[in-house]
Amino acid sequence: MKHFLSIEKLTRAEILDLLESARGYKATRGKSDSRPLQGQTWALLFNKPSTRTRVSFEVGIREFAGGVMFLSQGDIQLGRGEPIRDTARVLGRMVHGAVIRTFAQNDVEEFARYSGIPTINALTDEEHPCQIIADLLTIFEKRGTLEDLKVCFIGDGDCNVARSWIWAAERLGFELRITAPANYQPSPDFKRRITNPKIYFPRVAAEGAAGVSVLYTDVWVSMGKEVESAQRLSDLAQFQINRELLQAAAPGALVLHCLPAYRGKEITEEILEAHAQTIFDQAENRLHAQKAILAGVVR
Repeated sequence: MKHFLSIEKLTRAEILDLLESARGYKATRGKSDSRPLQGQTWALLFNKPSTRTRVSFEVGIREFAGGVMFLSQGDIQLGRGEPIRDTARVLGRMVHGAVIRTFAQNDVEEFARYSGIPTINALTDEEHPCQIIADLLTIFEKRGTLEDLKVCFIGDGDCNVARSWIWAAERLGFELRITAPANYQPSPDFKRRITNPKIYFPRVAAEGAAGVSVLYTDVWVSMGKEVESAQRLSDLAQFQINRELLQAAAPGALVLHCLPAYRGKEITEEILEAHAQTIFDQAENRLHAQKAILAGVVR
């Protein structure tokens, strides 16, 4: 695995290998002498704000004995219009790997193509693949298996996290319900790429949540969508994870949120706090997932 660019580009075996690796790194944290990045310097190129992604990658690289530099758009010439391919050609001669958090998926893929160094997609508008590895790790820990898995993603069904969930269900074959209003569903062209018959697109919250083992949500107003905030809050008001919706799910259903959470919008304060242990285990698992991804691209 030279690069980690999207869940869509991974095979079932690669996803399962990453999960096994992440479990191992979690179990041996502080006890292992594994240093796969020793002598290397990695660049974090972030055009979007970040808490969990930045911290988990910086800590993971350092725990693997690597050096790390954080470069925001204002720190480098990309912010003044330098083509991504030129930045890639320069950094490819100086650093050993790059973690990129930006808007366009094509920018990450172009960087990987021109830099010649391992490249990791830390979030684009198209996908959030690192998040999904941490999510699957959390589900496996809590359930002990990924078998008979039924996931309801509720909210903006056309956001990057929802799309990555679709590709995870496509590769692993589990049931997924992208539950959202009609104008917040993936496009017909996107849906035509799906072959898993157990991926559904309900437009009623209770229908999507009925009997599922996992309820999952994300913010309703993603980065770059702030101008649409009022409209989105109105359109998605009936797609909140609350007590009534949780009652429709299977007994003992997990509640997941990739954070940050806006209490009273996509999830109520009551439900978030009742499931805080799982949600913050999920956040911690970003570190172990990132370490598995880092090790995977330099293996």
